[in-house]
Amino acid sequence: MLDQTLLTLLEPVAKGITMQFGTNCEVVIHDVNDTCMNASVIDNKNGQIISHQTNDDSSNTMGDVFCEDQNKPKEYASYITKRTDGRILKSTTVYLRDAKKKIIGSFSIHYDITSLMLIKNALNPLTSVPCSENNLSHTPLHVNDLLTRLIEESVQKSGKPAACMTREDKIEAIKFLNTRGALLITKAGDKISKYFGISKYTLYSYLDSDD
Repeated sequence: MLDQTLLTLLEPVAKGITMQFGTNCEVVIHDVNDTCMNASVIDNKNGQIISHQTNDDSSNTMGDVFCEDQNKPKEYASYITKRTDGRILKSTTVYLRDAKKKIIGSFSIHYDITSLMLIKNALNPLTSVPCSENNLSHTPLHVNDLLTRLIEESVQKSGKPAACMTREDKIEAIKFLNTRGALLITKAGDKISKYFGISKYTLYSYLDSDD
């Protein structure tokens, strides 16, 4: 089980987390004994250890893990639980071990996302569309924006930033721009050559390359 020295170290960390993330955040320190699990909570509202509702799913989830098998605990990160009062929590739990690697407790962060879920559900009908994202129109209003977007698309196809591209990567990117009509835009050659760190002469030589 957790000794007082470790608890003394963990309590200000837990309090700091709840202060950072506000009233919707709760930190739970679980203390494990040889038979099962006892729980105490650091609550952001008053900054002291208070009694935790042990019948909540957030407590039962970890209790079941320790009671079933302490040697092979399940890992829990970004999991969702539902409180008995209906609140929905997004949580992450890390295990606390002694010098012999035995689990002696856990440190859990719970964030109440109930309000966020309501907002998400309210916004979904307003933001969802029947067509897929691939069918959406991304045509910019200005030709300069179009050129910028085409350059970005050529870089994405390469999978490398321009500074890390090889000669072959740049040839492929520039040929892609040419097939998309980018070089028909006024002064596109200047912008493209500057972006890829090459001269305009090199730019047009890449277009003629058979690579």
